[in-house]
Amino acid sequence: MSMGEGRPLRADAQRNRAKILDAAESVFAAQGLSASTEDVAKEAGVGIGTVFRHFPVKESLIEAVFLARVRKLADKAAALSEAQAGPAFYGFFTYAVEQAATQSAYADVLSEAAVAGGGEEPSVVGAELAATVETLLVRAQQAGAVRTDIGPAELIALLIGASRAAERVSPDVRLRALDIVFDGLRPVR
Repeated sequence: MSMGEGRPLRADAQRNRAKILDAAESVFAAQGLSASTEDVAKEAGVGIGTVFRHFPVKESLIEAVFLARVRKLADKAAALSEAQAGPAFYGFFTYAVEQAATQSAYADVLSEAAVAGGGEEPSVVGAELAATVETLLVRAQQAGAVRTDIGPAELIALLIGASRAAERVSPDVRLRALDIVFDGLRPVR
C-alpha cells in the first residue's frame, strides 16, 4: 500500500507529497517521462527517499501526475457541461490540445485513454479520461453538435493526433488545425 491509501497522511507528509507532484509535473513537462526521480526530488527540495516513500516506483509517480491531469480535465469538463453540450465538448477538446502544447508529456495520457477504448486493460488514468471523453461526446451528439457516427475511440485518436501536433506547431497553426478538425466533427447541415 502506498502512502495516501489507508490512513491519512500527516500534514508534513501531505505537503511533501504535493511538492513532489508539483515538481514531477514540472520536470516531466520540461524533460519528458525519461526524467529521473532524482531530478524530481531536487526540484521538490526533498530527498530521493522521500520521493520513494510516497511513490515506490517511478511508474506510480507518473501515474499520479497523469491522474491529477485527468482530474483537472474532468473538472474542466464538468464545469463546461453546465453550459450547452456543444460548447462544452469543443471547449474540452481545445483545452486538452492546449495542455499538450505546453506540456511535452501530455499526449501520453491521451494515449492511455486510447488503450481504454482498444480492448486492452486500461490504466486508472486512461479509464478515467476515456469516461470523461465519452460523456462529453454523447451529450454533444444528443445536442446535435457532433456527428453521431463518431465513437469515443475515434475521438480519442483525433485528440492524440491534435495533441501530438500541438507540441510542435505555432499557436496560429494549432488553432487553424482545430478549426479543421471541428469542421469534420460537426454534423452536415
